[in-house]
Amino acid sequence: MATALQDPSVEERTGPAEASRSPRLLRYLTLALAALLLLGVGWTAATLVAGRTPGENSPEAGFARDMARHHAQAVEMAMIAYAKGQDPAIRQIGYDMALTQQGQIGQMQRWLQEWNLLPTGSRPAMEWMPDGITVDNNGLMPGMATREQITQLHEAQGAEVDRLFIELMIKHHIGGVHMADGVLKASDRPEVVRMAEAMKLSQQKEINELRKLQQAGG
Repeated sequence: MATALQDPSVEERTGPAEASRSPRLLRYLTLALAALLLLGVGWTAATLVAGRTPGENSPEAGFARDMARHHAQAVEMAMIAYAKGQDPAIRQIGYDMALTQQGQIGQMQRWLQEWNLLPTGSRPAMEWMPDGITVDNNGLMPGMATREQITQLHEAQGAEVDRLFIELMIKHHIGGVHMADGVLKASDRPEVVRMAEAMKLSQQKEINELRKLQQAGG
């Protein structure tokens, strides 16, 4: 009877071929979901690492605190050069340097606020440096001038201001570049890396300019 017959197309759609495709499809879906899960776990882990806030004893916090102090002395010397230097080139370098480094101090202080850390910490200066460089016998970080040298620069006049500023600032910048290299070895936090690289670039450029002026002045 016609009512007892089935449409062959219906049998094909519901037959062994369709049944064999179902487990295969299920396996594909399972693998896809597992891949998405692994991708999600990896993305979450990467996000947590990238977004991890530097702690009290982190190299990022040590760098921000120590470099802010280091910069503060450079700004002081640069303002003396700008106000009292005899060579217009020295005055211009002093102005640019003071402006740049004061801005960087502000950025580093803002980092510490965002990280819920105080401007000063309990650890000794330079303890975060990966190569073990510490402060000198006067408690000064690499390249920093003594208070006697700063006083001498304040009291100098004319060409002596230029000479002292060049001498002290070359040494100061070399120390600053060394500190920037230190944090680049110890940190991969994007804003810290960008800042350290910018510091290296600008300070190395100024070292070269100061050395040229030093040679020109004998």
